[in-house]
Amino acid sequence: MAGATPAKAGRPASRRRRTVRSRGWPVLLAAAAALATALPGGRAMAAAAGEPLRVCADPDNLPFSSAEGGGRGISLEIAQLVADALGRPLEPVWTVTVFGKRALRTSLLAGQCDAFVGLPETVDFMGKRLIYTQKLFSMGYALVLPAGQTVHDLDGLDGKRVGVQFGTPPQSLLATRPAVTAVTFMDAGAAVTALAHGDLDAAFVWGPIAGYLNHSGLADRFHVVPIAGEDMQWQTGIGFARGQTKLRDEVDHALAGLAEPIGRLALKYGLPTERPIRLAAATTNPLLVLAAATSEAPAAPPAQEAPAAKEAPAAKEAMSRTAAPAVPAESGADAVEGRSIFNSICAHCHGPNAEQAVTKINLRLLHHRYGDKMDEVFIYTVTHGRPTKGMPNWSGILTDDDFVKIRAFLHSVQQPD
Repeated sequence: MAGATPAKAGRPASRRRRTVRSRGWPVLLAAAAALATALPGGRAMAAAAGEPLRVCADPDNLPFSSAEGGGRGISLEIAQLVADALGRPLEPVWTVTVFGKRALRTSLLAGQCDAFVGLPETVDFMGKRLIYTQKLFSMGYALVLPAGQTVHDLDGLDGKRVGVQFGTPPQSLLATRPAVTAVTFMDAGAAVTALAHGDLDAAFVWGPIAGYLNHSGLADRFHVVPIAGEDMQWQTGIGFARGQTKLRDEVDHALAGLAEPIGRLALKYGLPTERPIRLAAATTNPLLVLAAATSEAPAAPPAQEAPAAKEAPAAKEAMSRTAAPAVPAESGADAVEGRSIFNSICAHCHGPNAEQAVTKINLRLLHHRYGDKMDEVFIYTVTHGRPTKGMPNWSGILTDDDFVKIRAFLHSVQQPD
């Protein structure tokens, strides 16, 4: 993959989306696939000589691991360093990590492998079921800017088109800043591609992917700056199942002598290594700006509030001539299931149970805005998306039945006109 453009980097688009749909820790898991070792507890290290050092690694997850091509990935290269230090051959065990914690339960905690590299060192992740080595890297979200540009506070993003990943802390952070045009992508690679093509001014995405694409395919033309803050960065190490203390200590001892080559690998794969910076607080409260703008608007016929009325003429024409997909009628029980689907998929942006203080994304006002067109606008939006408004296209991800149930739930919570 070295030298590939962002559009071709890493994996097919369908594979790239998978890591973004899973949010929080699953994103970290998919980005940090896996070093695993096997050493029966209680045996002396000498007894393990010649036994394979098994490595759980995702077969398609560069910059961390790959089963194809010349680039093995930083996780596999670290595994090789550790295996060499322990005098054992390396044996990759391919494990798909898209399902996040489930991947741990069915591999590490099921005894299929003994350790993962890059797991977050926090008890909030898997409780006391894991133990860790010393820290390897800090991983998290990063701001990607053209070389020579810098941003010190959130005001520095005002007036810019900024790419964000769906369901991530950066998307939430920018959702309440009306002066920032947040453009939503399903994965970091797509956002970096758009930035490279000049369609964005910046990207605020998963740092390891952005750094790798910038280094391997874009000749370091962008500055990838790790951003500090709540849910933005995590210290990562090699995690082991509880009870594997002896093996953990042996690997930890090996890592102590590998700091320099591991540092070179971080540079080779473009991992952001700068100290994370904390964006200073904005000088103006964006919620106050939004509230002021809302209070000055007329109370209003729905057409004035409808996002569709503000779309470019071509977009409005497309909506007017594109029939909404045929979606089955909803039943009385659909609202209950729809609430559950909504809270697992949509609540990150629109609030739990569709309770959202930000008027422009408050879905309890859909009937107030659109009247009898509410259902038509809803179906069109979820099946086409509005990327410039931060809304992705959910076709192929949610089914028609899912849309019916979500729509039924939204009907049940509409505020009176």
